[in-house]
Amino acid sequence: MRRAVGMGYTFFDTAEVYGTPSDPHDNERIVGKALASCRHEVQIATKFGIVFDTSSGTTPYPLITDSRPEQIRRSVEGSLRRLQTDYIDLYFQHRVDPRIPAEDVAGVMAELIKEGKILHWGISEVNEAYLRRAHAVCPVAAVQNRYSMMARHYEALFPVLEELGIGLVAFSPLANGFLTGCYGRDSSFNSKDDYRSAMPQFQPENLAVNQELLHLLQTYAEAKGATCSQISLAWMLCKKPWIVPIPGTRQEGRMAENAGAADIMLTADEVSALDQALQSVPMSAVFGGTATKA
Repeated sequence: MRRAVGMGYTFFDTAEVYGTPSDPHDNERIVGKALASCRHEVQIATKFGIVFDTSSGTTPYPLITDSRPEQIRRSVEGSLRRLQTDYIDLYFQHRVDPRIPAEDVAGVMAELIKEGKILHWGISEVNEAYLRRAHAVCPVAAVQNRYSMMARHYEALFPVLEELGIGLVAFSPLANGFLTGCYGRDSSFNSKDDYRSAMPQFQPENLAVNQELLHLLQTYAEAKGATCSQISLAWMLCKKPWIVPIPGTRQEGRMAENAGAADIMLTADEVSALDQALQSVPMSAVFGGTATKA
């Protein structure tokens, strides 16, 4: 993981429910072990608020929201133990729990910050009303929402984030890999263990719909000596200084490629031109978003 830090990665995102059927909390353990030797050189984010319904009698266990104060306390202690650390840099409410008021959740966050168990907190997939209520009790550092060139619906929240001084951690910034431009008609995904098999952007009938978008990316990539992935990430990085994309990958080469996006400079005019093009370029629906134009 020191190599990863050397590539420019200093922020790692996980959650207590990222795991496997045999070990539902596996990812936190992996992250904790991998970063133990460089813990103070990196920032770790993890999440609470979604738990496994072990009473369901089915596996893998279904996920349910649970942000009761006592459950948050259990979650943070479990995450600290698995991550092999005594503090969490950024602690996200994974999903809003409709049963628990924002003020109650924020109150627990204020207590955990005072106790030194977390340094900052955030909320994932949040709307303006809930965000404002929570922020009034304990300042929110970041929002983690789905955001990419194919899923821009949360841009309506940008003025609120700027007003309150809250950052955006953008998950699925490459539309689950589609914006890499590496997938075509011959690509296939195992329906048993690869959720991309059901995502609209990867369906064969949508390949033609999305070709103009991919051509737009390729045009900018060639002009900048970059890849489609790097242009997609640079577009975010150059749009707002408070946007942090968190692309995921299983390949070290992709990690290096994505890190290179930080070296791709797009001018304000280029970002604006891309924004305008994205308003009119046909594209299919995307998992977690909607079609811009079809």
